[in-house]
This record gives sequence, C-alpha cells and structure tokens, in this order.
Amino acid sequence: MTQKIRIHLADDHQVLIDGLTNLLQTVDNFEVVGSSLDGTTVYDDVVKNNADILVLDISMPKKDGIDVLKDFTEKQFPCKVIILSSYDDLKIIKEVMKLGAKGYLSKKCAGDNIIEAIEAVYQDQEYFCDAIREKIFNSFMHNNPKLNDNKYVKNPLSTREIEIIKMISLEYSGKEISEKLFISMSTVETHRKNIMKKLNITTSIGLVKYALKNDLINH
Repeated sequence: MTQKIRIHLADDHQVLIDGLTNLLQTVDNFEVVGSSLDGTTVYDDVVKNNADILVLDISMPKKDGIDVLKDFTEKQFPCKVIILSSYDDLKIIKEVMKLGAKGYLSKKCAGDNIIEAIEAVYQDQEYFCDAIREKIFNSFMHNNPKLNDNKYVKNPLSTREIEIIKMISLEYSGKEISEKLFISMSTVETHRKNIMKKLNITTSIGLVKYALKNDLINH
C-alpha cells in the first residue's frame, strides 16, 4: 500500500480550504489531515496531525504566514511548506524561500498547480507556478544591475552563464532554454556543466538557493 502524503491547509477563508480539500481528496495518495484559520494555531495543529506538507497563506489573522514559517525554522519540525498567496511581491517570495518554504503558488493558479506542487515538494524539489517563475525570471533578466558585476558573485560567471543559471534555477528544461536564448541544446548542456563546476552545485535547488543567497532576485 502506497504511503499517503499528509497535508495540512492554513488559510483564513473556509471556502478556499473546503475547495482545496475536495480537490486534494481526488488524489489516492493524498490525505488532508487538518486545517487552520488562525496563524497562531498553525504550528501546533501541524505537529498534532504530523503533516508532511503545509499549504500556507501569507495573510493569516493574528499571526501572518512569515511568522508561522519562522516557528517551523526555529523549532525544526520536519514539515515542508508551500506558500499559497494572493501576493506575488518578489521581496515576500525571497523572504519565505530563505525561511525554508519549498514552493510558492499564486491563488489564481492554485487549482491547476496544487497537486503537482505537493508531489514535487514531497520529493524535496522546489516548486513555483508559471506566473511566479516568470516574475522571478524577468527580475533576473532585466532589473538587477548587480548581475553583470562578476565581483559581486562568489564565483565569476560570464553573462551567458548568468542567463543560464537563472533559467535552470527556475526549472526551465534544456529545450526551453535553447529556444529562449537561441542556442543549441548541446551548448546549453556545456554551460550547465561549467556553471555547476564553478559553483560546486549539483542540483537546480542548489542554484535557487545560490541565487537567493547572493541576492540575485531583485526586490
């Protein structure tokens, strides 16, 4: 028998919780084990229900989602957190990922992405819905003057390598990178190997963490 993924939902709207619960219950290996309407109860509720995944809103009453995340970071309870929010502010995205959130979804795309997000995050992958990925990518590409300053990053990267690292960190496939940058897939693979070697990083999750650590996501 397949082990079920235990999911806790935290949002201040019961209608949204009910809708997500109905959707998630259609997946055989998902189990919604509880919900919270108040930020002050989320940590205790998740611990009590021994949830694997917490789907958390930023705008919670009495205690917001960022402070809830700090509880999990400080107390080191092994629950993986997906942020589900109406906000797409890069400053907020950056802050919650630094605090250990594994995924970030806009509420506009929750119905289309929540199942895929839970499955990915449960496997210890980072997950962004397309709208959030595109927002981060555009910030990488256009809005941060520090990107072209090789003294700023720990290991010098060429301009092309910086472009590649942005796209790999946002989980674009080799084919997608090739098409967007008008280069061959073999060239993409060569750049990827060079980047990984320079930065001593082996996964796309590592690249996301590198980008966050080095402040490559513009506010």
